Amino acid sequence: MASAVPRWIEAINKALNLPDNKGKIIYQVATIDATNTPRVRSQVHRGFLSPEGRDDLPLLVTSTDTRSPKVSQVLGNQRVELCWWMEGSQDQFRITGFAHIHPSPTPGASSPTPIPDEAIALNLLAKQGFDWEAKRREVFAGMKPEMRASWCTPYPPGTPISSYEEQKGWPKSVPLEDEATTDEDKRNLQTALRNFGLMLFEPVEVDWVALGVQPNKRLVYRRQGELWVEHLVSP
Repeated sequence: MASAVPRWIEAINKALNLPDNKGKIIYQVATIDATNTPRVRSQVHRGFLSPEGRDDLPLLVTSTDTRSPKVSQVLGNQRVELCWWMEGSQDQFRITGFAHIHPSPTPGASSPTPIPDEAIALNLLAKQGFDWEAKRREVFAGMKPEMRASWCTPYPPGTPISSYEEQKGWPKSVPLEDEATTDEDKRNLQTALRNFGLMLFEPVEVDWVALGVQPNKRLVYRRQGELWVEHLVSP
């Protein structure tokens, strides 16, 4: 029998299902680089995932280019924080936890980031024999062809280029295998899949501020062992 879904994820799902929050699936993710400088960027939420029978241990699913600096930053410090603002309902969720990146198994590609001992859900998934590669390909396949092309650029993100004219020759869309009819399509698909990484966040603290209600309310959920403890705090 599955464990109970945490109240904070019920709050997120309720907010996401409101018409005023349609399409609000972008959150900001902060990491720390080698110089101890915070780095933040926007990422697209790709859904939730839990170990089998453990709905109380949800993870957030997103993706990354495995050539990007965030990969080395996560390798150096897997504690991250994301901030998710839903303007329609004026809900903010700040989620602190661990990040894990699972890249392509292609020879020469980067290795998966280690899973910290404290990351209960990630370790449980690994113990259950979770198929990381199948999930990686599922998330990749769920994207639009134009989005998949972003993993097919000839340079790692942040690399200097001579001018924006270079981009005119870059792939504009990448089809899936059953739609790749030319050799170029097939090469582009292989390149995009090689650079595409599955990224997971395991929350250990969730700070929810609800500004769309009066009086405003704020709750903090902290995972203590395998239990979520709820605290009411000042907004």
